[in-house]
Amino acid sequence: MDISLIFKIAAIGIIVALLHTLLVRSGRDDQAMLVTLAGVIVVMTMLIPQISALFRSVRDLFDLSFRLVLWR
Repeated sequence: MDISLIFKIAAIGIIVALLHTLLVRSGRDDQAMLVTLAGVIVVMTMLIPQISALFRSVRDLFDLSFRLVLWR
């Protein structure tokens, strides 16, 4: 995982928080909620490949250790 991914997520969070605050103060609560939801969806689409790689590496690690236990 690269540090730039963390900075991208932080930037999206700051932008979404600012937009949410501006929309709530102007009385557009529904649009503020949609902006927040869109921000969560964007961040999740950025994280899905990383989570998939994590699960794949954990699966490979335990598969390797399980094979070593059975081999002995």
